[in-house]
Amino acid sequence: MPVPNDAFRRFQEELAAIDRKEHLPAAKPTGDTRLANARADFLSLRKRYGLSVADVVAFFPEEEGIAYLQQLIAASEARPARKRKPKEA
Repeated sequence: MPVPNDAFRRFQEELAAIDRKEHLPAAKPTGDTRLANARADFLSLRKRYGLSVADVVAFFPEEEGIAYLQQLIAASEARPARKRKPKEA
């Protein structure tokens, strides 16, 4: 599904605004907190603009895009499907 260039431009502007907001001098959050906040902001932007995984990966350098896809695959494989127990007669 092609996304209009305007949507990409607005998406990039909002990412830049998030980046500027993180660089403001304030109480320094831990690395985990910053990563969690950045992830939440990014996923909300992805959902708002209806971007697919392919659209998102295209924004990153090739290595980061591959790492993102690997994380998605690992997360989906982390939870094995639960099997039903057979009913005892």
